[in-house]
Amino acid sequence: MKVTANGIDIHYTIEGEGQVVTMSHALGCNLSMWEEQANALRGRYRVLRYDTRGHGQTSASPGPYSLEQMADDVHGLLNVLGVTQTHFVGISMGGMIGQLFALKYPNMLLSLTLCSTTSRYPATIRTAWEDRIRTVDAKGIEPMVEPAIQRWFTPAFRERRSDIMERVRTMLRSTPPQGYIGCCHAIPTIDVTDRLGEVRCQALVVAGEDDPGTPIAMAQEIHAALPSSELAVLRPASHLCNLEQREAFNQTLLSFLDKVTEKRNSNDPCGSD
Repeated sequence: MKVTANGIDIHYTIEGEGQVVTMSHALGCNLSMWEEQANALRGRYRVLRYDTRGHGQTSASPGPYSLEQMADDVHGLLNVLGVTQTHFVGISMGGMIGQLFALKYPNMLLSLTLCSTTSRYPATIRTAWEDRIRTVDAKGIEPMVEPAIQRWFTPAFRERRSDIMERVRTMLRSTPPQGYIGCCHAIPTIDVTDRLGEVRCQALVVAGEDDPGTPIAMAQEIHAALPSSELAVLRPASHLCNLEQREAFNQTLLSFLDKVTEKRNSNDPCGSD
């Protein structure tokens, strides 16, 4: 399904009943990366997955993009669908979008889950992103595929689950180069660590023990900055820990969402925004 919001056509799927859980994917992926989580959640929650600007079947508008712009995309999608409050789950780039969304639209959040992400990058990282932009501009997405697979999964998992590796390669290859590049301009600009104290909803921070791109130290920094948060480290797992440790990830996420929901239903002030 598609809606027009914030100047683009946004592709989404929504299923289940209950409080809404909005799920935001990683760079080079699409809403299908959350399939296992949607299956686990939809018995108790209304799961909203969407393709980020420039990804999947959502418009690849001319870039560069900004994280605030992509947070506004989420806001526009929710408004069109009539969703006034939601739990938000974001991984990698999706977690960055979630942080901007939480700071800009705090009253819309029931909870915030940030997976394999960071709240700031060192200035030195920008050169690497500029190199990536130049490569995709000149050669397309293909040079990004195998390096991403190497970063996103541990060697043992890559060897054991060739089916998931092919699925992720397909997602990457289907990403429009313009959309990928647009998001590459946005990602290294994140710098909100010092503002995370403004976030009042309950939060869960999830990290893969073996993640080289957003290591545990980045998750610990977010956890320390968020007033009402808990930290979960999945082992063994690299960047896409929702795929590599599906059962542990689903159990951790469901337990957190159920706890937040129970607190809100009991009018516990710790469960309110």
